[in-house]
Amino acid sequence: MMFVPIKTDILVWLLVAAIAAYFAYVRRQPHLLVPWRRVTQSAYGMSALVVLSVFVLIGLLDSLHYRPALERKGVEGGVAYSTEVLSVLDAVATPLRERRERTYSAPFATRAYARETLEVQSPDGQVRQTREFPRLTWGGAHLKGEAERGKDIFIRATLGVALGALVWLVLAAAVTWRHAHLAQGGIGEAWRAIWRAETRTPWRAILLTAGALLALAGSALALCTHYHILGTDKVGRDVFTLALKSIRTGLVIGTLTTLVLLPFAVALGIMAGYFRGWIDDVIQYVYTTINSIPGVLLIAAAVLLMQVYIDRHPEFFPTSAERADLRLLFLCVILGLTSWTGLARLLRGESLKLRELEYIQAAQAFGVRDARIITRHILPNLMHIVLISLVLDFSGLVLAEAVLSYVGVGVDPSMNSFGTMINAARMEMSREPVVWWALGAAFVFMFALVLAANLFADAVRDAFDPRVRVGNAAKAPA
Repeated sequence: MMFVPIKTDILVWLLVAAIAAYFAYVRRQPHLLVPWRRVTQSAYGMSALVVLSVFVLIGLLDSLHYRPALERKGVEGGVAYSTEVLSVLDAVATPLRERRERTYSAPFATRAYARETLEVQSPDGQVRQTREFPRLTWGGAHLKGEAERGKDIFIRATLGVALGALVWLVLAAAVTWRHAHLAQGGIGEAWRAIWRAETRTPWRAILLTAGALLALAGSALALCTHYHILGTDKVGRDVFTLALKSIRTGLVIGTLTTLVLLPFAVALGIMAGYFRGWIDDVIQYVYTTINSIPGVLLIAAAVLLMQVYIDRHPEFFPTSAERADLRLLFLCVILGLTSWTGLARLLRGESLKLRELEYIQAAQAFGVRDARIITRHILPNLMHIVLISLVLDFSGLVLAEAVLSYVGVGVDPSMNSFGTMINAARMEMSREPVVWWALGAAFVFMFALVLAANLFADAVRDAFDPRVRVGNAAKAPA
């Protein structure tokens, strides 16, 4: 194989490295470590983090792309590579990706969703035509009779749940041993403390969430190789695979966009509030002008211009995946350039308040440079707002991608995303019978991702916002 480092892959892994470096730095700074420890003490926050970790793992597996080698040799006798760009997730899901049907089929179905004209040979040897639901090529093909489908699904789902329970027992044993080792107590005592939620880290909530996810994952893995558990789309592709492939697009939109908006929002917002005067007027004029432009129209114009550039210069993009990736990256840039104004306004207001505090005025009176005051006093006191806004904006950006792809100005139609799934399913909602599973799958996966992000954002807000901590301390009994 030949690895193909497309642009968003590089940025995603750079972001992972930056996050790892940030937490390595936080571990050495006690004043930064304290709020993150409060995050780890939130039961709903850690449960949401477990769910987010599963989505992130799937997205990272889909962010390692390569071109498989072909059996035939190249022109000069070297290795020839396919023009199709695959990911590690594609390699893992090869059985699901290659088992296509002719058209729609419902979840766990053994026959197609629409009648077709088939030629059937009668007992007397004559061939006649009839309209019926044809048998699927892959879905339930292992069954000797369709009457066995319910029993087979139950058995395979039970085995999958049992496998998930076994993995959960190993995980619970490891957590219990680790807690007993740190507490210097017995295994039984550690397990009772975990189950009674007496530990500082909410291991019970984490284990319960992990158990539910392992049960779902085990049953899905046991069933997806023999059935289309979420049905198939118009061209017979497995909807479960499409939903898994759409996770990366949502994560890329939600994370890479922050790399664009963060420098503008932080720098301009703090400068406007700290320096005031004509600098504040210019910055306010800039983001007021940007806010007055309809965001959807600006994004549509920019994306269409980029699409024209891609169409006119096909020689720059040897594969369709690289063309689609450039459009995704450009969409992240446009969303970032149109989304920084809200955070900048918040930081301006807080900077106006902070610059009037006594220790800031004392620093100015002693001749401390403005750049040092901003980096040592203003910015650290605004980081809770930055973190809260970024985590909250993540879910909004995931939903924005779905809306933009629905109206046709989002990601490339060849790229899997929740928006393209919804856009492809909208015409099928008016047919009879209704093809509902593609829309339902996109809704469930997107709902789980956004809900987990919002719950984790609430935990981060409660841990980093000093006003919340002061309010909780005032309400605490004496």
